[in-house]
Amino acid sequence: MRNDEEIWRHVDERRAEYAALSDRVWGMPELCYNEHRSVAEHIAMLEAEGFATTKDVAGIPTAVMGEAGEGGPVIAILGEYDALPGLSQEAGVAEHRPIPGDGNGHGCGHNLLGSASLLAAAAVKDYLKANNLPGRVRYYGCPAEEGGAAKGFMVRAGAFDDVDIAISWHPAAFSGVNEPISLANTRIDFSFVGRAAHAASSPHLGRSALDAIELMNVGVNYMREHMPSDARIHYAYLDAGGIAPNVVQSRTKVRYLIRARNLEELNGLVKRVRKIADGAALMTETTVSTQVISAVSNLLGNSPLEQLMHDNFERLGPPPFSEADKAFAAEIQKTLREEDILSAYRRQGVAPETGKALCDAIVPLGAKGAGMNGSTDVGDVSWKVPTVQARGATYAIGTPGHSWQVVAQGKTDAAHTGMVHVAKVMAGTAVDAIRNPDIIAKAKADHRARTGGKPYQSPLPADAKPALGMSLAE
Repeated sequence: MRNDEEIWRHVDERRAEYAALSDRVWGMPELCYNEHRSVAEHIAMLEAEGFATTKDVAGIPTAVMGEAGEGGPVIAILGEYDALPGLSQEAGVAEHRPIPGDGNGHGCGHNLLGSASLLAAAAVKDYLKANNLPGRVRYYGCPAEEGGAAKGFMVRAGAFDDVDIAISWHPAAFSGVNEPISLANTRIDFSFVGRAAHAASSPHLGRSALDAIELMNVGVNYMREHMPSDARIHYAYLDAGGIAPNVVQSRTKVRYLIRARNLEELNGLVKRVRKIADGAALMTETTVSTQVISAVSNLLGNSPLEQLMHDNFERLGPPPFSEADKAFAAEIQKTLREEDILSAYRRQGVAPETGKALCDAIVPLGAKGAGMNGSTDVGDVSWKVPTVQARGATYAIGTPGHSWQVVAQGKTDAAHTGMVHVAKVMAGTAVDAIRNPDIIAKAKADHRARTGGKPYQSPLPADAKPALGMSLAE
């Protein structure tokens, strides 16, 4: 791996301390909008690095921004640190072994995501100072990516109004520029209210809110045949009305997650789901009310920035994984199905290779994955400013996202190596953009062309607020 560029040396100098930051956050997995200890770790690192720090960004207690530099363009580097429920797992073992406790785990690798992004921002800060270059680098510590749409609220609040370009990444099995495709989505809570009654002696007096939810679910399931094939609808009961079968349930709540290729399709699906909910209420003589919890836009690509980032990947080469890294990754692969491994290759749009446990090449720019896309609130940043994302190889090929296997690999040497590697790519991309104003100009022109010159419009309702308590027991 070439490592003769000054910016990469600034990254290497900090490897140990940022690997330690990632490990500390791994050890304190906190859910959506409840990342108080995790953001405190990031704030402490920002202050130690000398960043001017702004807390409670957009009124969110677990959002932070650190800025360094003067004048010039503003480069945003985005980090995350929220975890997932039900994915507790011991580190460094290739078997399912949950840790006693709250059951949370970093099953999407956000402990690495935030640490690598802050590492990249710190390296750019020192590079600008050492070379007396105008420019400002900002680290955005973004909570609640897993369902809370914090970046959407931050964009809506104006936190990105003066940003020139934004850079981010995500842990993955492969290294390369992220294909800028994701699904727009929204989370809506549907609350039904009926009338309680004795289920045996006076059922005719009751009106079941649980019946209403079940009818709503049936209606949505029938709708699935008549919606775009790449749209997705999921639901989870938040309140099924209690545990007494001899009582007609009077209050219930269900959370729906609706996804589509873009906001136009999403809005159409939402209207249909709302009609089904109204119909379920009508059939059961109950009432229904709704609350939008979150909403995110689909990702918008940017060709000049994607080429710039790919050039950095090519100059740097693939992550320098050790033989020990590969051996442990092979043990993880033994816990997977062949389908998991083949699916990982298909999602990246590259040909499968037998016997490979860790990424040893850069995914070609423009490789087209085979569908099955998720969602991210980076989408809203990408509609506001030119944005580019990397995929950084940090775990075994075939590892499913949101799995115990991701958590098990989150503190390994391979994870740290991949984290440092992608931090170099992001830092190099930022420095190249600062040194070449034409790149930023081209990125902005590309962005205008994709948006039609129209200003960003938030998919969040005007009265929607961050659901700060959505991860707490109710």
